[in-house]
Amino acid sequence: MQVKKLNGELYRSLVINGCENLRANYQYIDSLNVFPVPDGDTGTNMRMTIEGGVSEVYNVHEDNIYEMAKKISRGMLMGARGNSGVILSQLFRGISKGFEDKEQVDAIRLAHALQKGVDQAYKAVMKPVEGTILTVAKDGAAKMCLIANSKMTINEFFKEYVQELKESLQRTPDLLPVLKEAGVVDSGGAGFIVIIEGMLKYLEGEVIEPVKVADQQPSSLAFELAGSEEQEFGYCTEFILELNKDISIDEFDEKVILSQLEPIGNSIAIVKDDNIIKVHVHTLTPGVVLNIGQQYGEFIKLKIENMTIQHTQAQETKHVAEGECPCGEEHFTPPVKPVERKKYAIVSVATGEGLCEIFKALGTDVVVSGGQSMNPSTEDFIRAFDTLNADNIIVFPNNKNIILAANQAAKIYTDSKVTVIETKTISQGYSALTMMDLSLELDEIIEYLKEVIKNVVSAQITYSVRDTVLAGLKISKGDFIGLCESKIVTSRRSRTDAVKDLLRQSGAAEKDSLTIIYGSDVNEKEVSSIQRHVEKNYDNLEVDVIKGDQDVYSYIFVLE
Repeated sequence: MQVKKLNGELYRSLVINGCENLRANYQYIDSLNVFPVPDGDTGTNMRMTIEGGVSEVYNVHEDNIYEMAKKISRGMLMGARGNSGVILSQLFRGISKGFEDKEQVDAIRLAHALQKGVDQAYKAVMKPVEGTILTVAKDGAAKMCLIANSKMTINEFFKEYVQELKESLQRTPDLLPVLKEAGVVDSGGAGFIVIIEGMLKYLEGEVIEPVKVADQQPSSLAFELAGSEEQEFGYCTEFILELNKDISIDEFDEKVILSQLEPIGNSIAIVKDDNIIKVHVHTLTPGVVLNIGQQYGEFIKLKIENMTIQHTQAQETKHVAEGECPCGEEHFTPPVKPVERKKYAIVSVATGEGLCEIFKALGTDVVVSGGQSMNPSTEDFIRAFDTLNADNIIVFPNNKNIILAANQAAKIYTDSKVTVIETKTISQGYSALTMMDLSLELDEIIEYLKEVIKNVVSAQITYSVRDTVLAGLKISKGDFIGLCESKIVTSRRSRTDAVKDLLRQSGAAEKDSLTIIYGSDVNEKEVSSIQRHVEKNYDNLEVDVIKGDQDVYSYIFVLE
């Protein structure tokens, strides 16, 4: 059936079908990673981001396209992970703005909305790079703004749109030499096309059945309640609330609801986004919780699960993981917010038991679990912030693919001033934490840490997941590869040989100190051998060795 105008219900169906298409193909998108390292996660991040949008509207029916698009955009904003996920969320956020004041749109207005999405996404990235998802979305919107007309059906629109997106994707290697050298197209652009193709399939009558994602990543942030040895079950109660129009959005404080929920529940998480409040609580009296929420607005979505029954059933069938609700959903159990407000609090991203403990010992108040192949979402950061009580929260993302999500969370959060120190590696974050001086004023801390980070050389050892050639370096699947400042500089069959070559090429002879952080796949005998090599060949270095237990990277080196 040919559709002349797009309304909220149809838009919802298109997004859901686009999401399912990505769920069926996200692993292929992951495989398009330029570097042959085992951490390609573009498809995973985009999938989890759009799933956040779909979850907000799965049981919502709304003909008004602007209202529907706003809900999808909010869900994607909070669920955004990694650079690709954040950009995707911003594309859809701009599209929703393009639908403002419209109940339905024709092809011309849809093209206008796509352009709004592109403008919003480019604004979100400090240094936009052409040859990426940004370029693909930009080319597609430009073409549709040029050819859309009042007679064009939505079906025809999407056919033309997909065609232009695909042609733009094929041009990405001409804009980014690293793509051409690796023999791949941009993974983010490819993921975006998979979503839009899913929308076109729906218009052509193909409804994609939901697929089970076997390796669905758990929520990356998990806290334990201090001193609670036994969990008190009851009802997992969640709701999304739209504030009443007579309540000032800017002045409304989430603590108002928090103060009413604390006496009757725990595991409380409250997130505010414009005029929407999202609440999660474990309670024995869910009716009271709903009465509290209804004082402030209208429910958009609510869910109540009996955890006691679910827990009993789960004990008979499967183990309930720590930090997971017995109802089967992934939730958070944040500690009680400190009563005393302090000047500074620190949030760091890390993975590996040893690394997390080290970061805590260096003054981190909350460690957000994440890193390569498991990027925390915007909402993960906000939930971490909500467990703190400080005038200033300083964030160390420690991964270049996490910085956008951290910055997005910083813009949303209002209870504290949030500053993101843009550490791109664990090495930079570790070095910055060792040099933190919280007696300084915030501006002084920021400037000082920028100088500290400049003097750090970051190096890692991992392994190759495929054959390739990069910068003239021939890499075979299974090789151990060394990265210095995000560039692959060595590829060897022996991990020890790769380490030796990496240290040489990282300028270890000109540095004063070396911290060796070794991963979960390395034994102490090998570490001792590496340490002896360093002591014999680099007597200029003061060496420190840390058991990090991190995955993906066998070694992380901090050279200063």
